[in-house]
Amino acid sequence: MADSLANRVAVRDRTVVAPATPVRARRSRARLVPLLYTAPALLFYAAFVIAPWLHSLWISFWDWNGIGVATWAGLDNYREILADPALRLSLVHAFGLILFYSVIPICFGLVLAALVANVPWKGMPFVRTVIFLPQILPLVAVGSVWKLFFDDDGPFNALLRAVGLSDFTRAWLGDFTWAYPAVGVVGTWVSTGLCFLLLYSGIGKIDPALYEAARLDGARAIHEFWHVTVPGLRRELSVAATVTVIAALASFDVVYVMTGGGPGESTMVPGVAIYRLTFTAGQVGTACALAVVLSLLTCAVMFALNRLTREKP
Repeated sequence: MADSLANRVAVRDRTVVAPATPVRARRSRARLVPLLYTAPALLFYAAFVIAPWLHSLWISFWDWNGIGVATWAGLDNYREILADPALRLSLVHAFGLILFYSVIPICFGLVLAALVANVPWKGMPFVRTVIFLPQILPLVAVGSVWKLFFDDDGPFNALLRAVGLSDFTRAWLGDFTWAYPAVGVVGTWVSTGLCFLLLYSGIGKIDPALYEAARLDGARAIHEFWHVTVPGLRRELSVAATVTVIAALASFDVVYVMTGGGPGESTMVPGVAIYRLTFTAGQVGTACALAVVLSLLTCAVMFALNRLTREKP
């Protein structure tokens, strides 16, 4: 009888345990499916982003002019970045551009998106197109046009003279004080369209019932904006901040076309400094070291930004 009971327990255990293996296998296959779909993109990313970055990291430890024989430099290139005031200043300028490329455009884009979303006007599609237009223009062309705009004989100074403010005219891009803000204004003009489009699309996803509830509670438009619109755009604000901060730290086109990093070093950013070190000074190792430092700082900023904007469970 004991043997019969033991056999029944064994059969019962087999009936319970046996189906678990196919279930685990299906779950394992289900986890592999997303990887298979993303594998082509990951391969391209590894080939054209990760591999070149690792190669730049390797070159950063050598003293090389790009043509001749390289000699081992160790950490000397990184020490040069810390010791050279111009290279340190370029990093400071890159972080300063976050104000113009990210903070101001997000604020402008948020206000514009809220206004456009609440104004039922037939011409709004045209307005949205005009606001977003700078985002799709080539940055080299944008920099060239704004360079003419800020020229000593350009439209901006002509406008100041026309309204009787001739004392305020100057060669804006040749001024040590105003060249950096002038370049920043262009960054604001370019980034505002992207921020506007992201936030405008996000407003369309907010449940209208939240606005109705706020109105029933006696909330005014400004209260709806702060307590309904802004919290509802948390994800869109995170995306806009991520994209624009990266654009600020990696800025090159506009600065190079408008000022080339001048006058002096007043608008120098890492992108222009890397270009000069590589193609003018022949210091490829130092250029790669600066690129590695910039990429690590960018990753650190992105990590901190994602932690700050992450939704709490």
